[in-house]
Amino acid sequence: MTMTQTSARLAARIEDASKVYGEGDTEIRALDGVTAGFESGVFTAIMGPSGSGKSTLLHCVAGLDELTSGRVYIGDVELGPLKDKALTLLRREKVGFVFQAFNLIPTLSARENVLLPLLIAGADPEQAWFDQVVGILGLEDRLSHRPSELSGGQQQRVAAARALVSRPEIIFADEPSGNLDSRSAAELLDFMRRAVKEFGQTIVMVTHDPVAASYADRAIFLEDGKIVGELLDPTPDTVLDRMRQFGA
Repeated sequence: MTMTQTSARLAARIEDASKVYGEGDTEIRALDGVTAGFESGVFTAIMGPSGSGKSTLLHCVAGLDELTSGRVYIGDVELGPLKDKALTLLRREKVGFVFQAFNLIPTLSARENVLLPLLIAGADPEQAWFDQVVGILGLEDRLSHRPSELSGGQQQRVAAARALVSRPEIIFADEPSGNLDSRSAAELLDFMRRAVKEFGQTIVMVTHDPVAASYADRAIFLEDGKIVGELLDPTPDTVLDRMRQFGA
């Protein structure tokens, strides 16, 4: 599947999007007329050199930052016109996040951290799904532990479980394996791959790592705030070759 197929349902999309910081001589155009679609059930990697706009793109599509101009949608809902409360509710109900910093609550157990989005929403966990996610991530014997009692890899797996437990329509991941050793990173990325393939999850991940990008179905490449290429079924070698072409 490619983003040009109109028959595919888009979990999120961004249209003619620009994000400008500063003005005059200090103006920085972090996004410059970007249009992209993110299909349901597809794992997309966003790549590019430092300062290319990849994290800005992720944050704007996720509704964590506002566009200067253009439109962004989660499903069929345009984010721009939403008031703060409506935007917060939409993110809570439809979006999951996994960041490089684990963002776990230190006073809560792993179980409580995983269930936090549901507790905030006043929703009951689906026990079978909770057990499946926790089991695949190998966290069964760590649920009573607080973050300080977990390794970095275990903390990131708790963060991934938290993102998945409410079955969001789309998960945004910003360098999720960036602080992990190679083994923990591979375990996390393999789980994200399985979440897409086996559970139909939709994931959009920013990464600078060609190996991490190879777990995705598709990679899009940014340079100077513009999309400059796309690669289906990426491998570490094809990603590296494409990055070299763009001077990354």
